[in-house]
Amino acid sequence: MIISLAQRATQAQEYYFSVKLAEVRKLISAGHDVINMGIGNPDQSPSEATIEALHRSALEAGSHGYQSYKGIPALRQGIAQWYQRIYDVTLDPETEILPLIGSKEGITHISMTFLDAGDEVLVPELGYPAYRAVSQMVGANVIEYPLLEDQGWQPDWEIMHSLVGPQTKLLWLNYPHMPTGAPATRELFENAVRFAHQHKILLCHDNPYSLILNQKPPISLLSTEGAKEVAIELNSMSKSHNMAGWRVGWLSGAKAYIDAILTIKSNVDSGMFLGIQQAAAAALQNTDQWHQAQNEIYRSRLDAAKAFLETLHCTYDESQEGMFLWAKLPETIASAEQLVDELLYQKYIFIAPGFIFGPKGQRYIRLSLCMSAERIWQAVQRLKA
Repeated sequence: MIISLAQRATQAQEYYFSVKLAEVRKLISAGHDVINMGIGNPDQSPSEATIEALHRSALEAGSHGYQSYKGIPALRQGIAQWYQRIYDVTLDPETEILPLIGSKEGITHISMTFLDAGDEVLVPELGYPAYRAVSQMVGANVIEYPLLEDQGWQPDWEIMHSLVGPQTKLLWLNYPHMPTGAPATRELFENAVRFAHQHKILLCHDNPYSLILNQKPPISLLSTEGAKEVAIELNSMSKSHNMAGWRVGWLSGAKAYIDAILTIKSNVDSGMFLGIQQAAAAALQNTDQWHQAQNEIYRSRLDAAKAFLETLHCTYDESQEGMFLWAKLPETIASAEQLVDELLYQKYIFIAPGFIFGPKGQRYIRLSLCMSAERIWQAVQRLKA
């Protein structure tokens, strides 16, 4: 006998990468050398200070018990100091910061805190799949808003005004944008904050890519005048500090928003391991030179990645930021899905199809820069062979 599933379990689909990576592992176990250019999984190590802090903490007998739901003061203070140094944003470490077990967790906590069944959520027509999936899991209705490709994948604010109704509660925003790599701008954030004030909705900005291959100084939505009244921002150490598997992120925003989300979070988990929190606090003190060195590694891979795209006759925007390259397929390629499968099973190369990020991505692919330039050049040679 199989007990019937909850409606949310029948509506949700397994994460695309979860399914596809199982296929990749099967090919590898069969002896094939698969070059995985699909996942944004940093291949570099955290800083030495980060690992040393974890090691010291793990050796201490008192480090292994339950921790505060709000995180240790040293981590919250480290986040506040980092926001001041990187973004020139002042945060109260006691009331305006909530550490998370990865920022993906925060998407769920935010949705559970602010959305009831039947509420509406504005989600970009191209974006991180979790915004859509979690909204649907809590019973909210997803309303896609358009992005203007010819204007740097910025939201179409004129159309968005017409999408807001009495049940619209929340707007998801993510810049530097994933998957397109479109940079954040002051004008974009000012428009978003103005929109949230006008329609009295919560603006949720996801900001994990601002230090990766950024061509201008990074900015935070919270640096925009009036943002704290209507917005919260997610950030993560996964990409910027090479700590994807450590699962460390946080929420920043006004005390009222943080307190409300903590009510939900405190019923879901019991806090991060102390050693990881102490290591994260150390990582937040990484120097500008350390971050520059990481970006030099990513830049060394761009030529190979661009050569891969050009071999496929794809087109791409040079202004992209983050650890991916987003590219449009030529008319000679029938579909992204077909191309992905052909590359995986004929060339043993895995790339991400654009449609997993939204319907507008049907004619696009995304490459990850999270492997050596030598490895990407190997993929280029396989294409040419």
